[in-house]
Amino acid sequence: MSDIPTMPSIAKVIPRQCFTRQTSKSLAYLFRSILIQVIVVAIGLTIPYTPSMSLVWIIYALVSGTTAMGFWVIAHECGHGAFSNNRRLETVIGYFLHTILLVPYFSWQRSHSVHHRFTNHITEGETHVPLVIGGNGISEQAGGEEEIAFSRSIGKVAFGAMQLLMHLIIGWPAYLLAGKTGGPKYGMSNHFWPREPFSKKLWPSTWSKKVWKSDCGIAVVLIILFNWAWSFGIASVLTMYVGPLLVVNCWLVVYTWLHHTDSDVPHLGEEDFSFMRGAFLSIDRPYGKILDFLHHHIGSTHVIHHIAPTIPHYHAIEATRAIKKAFPKVYLFNPTPIHKALWSVASNCVAVKADGQSSRYLWEKNLN
Repeated sequence: MSDIPTMPSIAKVIPRQCFTRQTSKSLAYLFRSILIQVIVVAIGLTIPYTPSMSLVWIIYALVSGTTAMGFWVIAHECGHGAFSNNRRLETVIGYFLHTILLVPYFSWQRSHSVHHRFTNHITEGETHVPLVIGGNGISEQAGGEEEIAFSRSIGKVAFGAMQLLMHLIIGWPAYLLAGKTGGPKYGMSNHFWPREPFSKKLWPSTWSKKVWKSDCGIAVVLIILFNWAWSFGIASVLTMYVGPLLVVNCWLVVYTWLHHTDSDVPHLGEEDFSFMRGAFLSIDRPYGKILDFLHHHIGSTHVIHHIAPTIPHYHAIEATRAIKKAFPKVYLFNPTPIHKALWSVASNCVAVKADGQSSRYLWEKNLN
């Protein structure tokens, strides 16, 4: 693993100020996202709840969900300790932001920390862990042969479309409720219920209590939504909240999927895996100025985020430039436009297979 930089060598090339957190600056970015969302919601309140305005409401959901994704990113920074040195303030903000998006904050914080520790690990990874050709279902994700056969029987276009639908619409709730795409080590986990009949492996020690604390916030939000629907009608909730939330969830899946999946990016077994090697298997992509602005550069600075997740997003651009210059052979950036990259991953990345020379697992593509 001599080709992978060590943390001390990385710390030498990243400017020291990149590791500092400024509460006032983080709050300023939060208020910016709030201001943008207030404007979008104010516009939404002027749209009538009539069938003839259905297309307008779809457009509204796309816009409002895209702007609201900024809250998800800030809550994500809170979960990593990148928002502020004031841990109580950071936890309150992260808990509130994630809870209003129906994300169980502490449950996610735990599973996401596992994802960071074992990025692209074939058995202990925690998001978008692929099916394995020859996997036994205990130490690896079995079912790769069946998935390859199925993808080739229906063709690349149909398989890609199905993958997009399953990932973007069903993927996030399926992960929260049943641990789908998580590694086999943790079994069928549930982010709301840390005990049987679900696996308890993801919630050691006091984390199970924190899951219940997350649930309390989610319950409050659900009660508010019920009262909202009761007072103002279900159409109001569907158009102003549910539609945009579905778009937020889609953005979340797009980012996590494309951060850690590409046809030439391997997954690793125990012999080849290390934290730093996994971190450098993250992929930066070109999301453009508007999305980078709204989403605080989460997609274009993700490699450095995996290397040093406590670096706040407003220093991540500078830190990314530093590692890109210092370690060009291992830094991954794919310039493919996002819509093309998403289709390529959905239609080509079916299952992985051990390469036979090491514990690297390479993608077996859909050749149809």
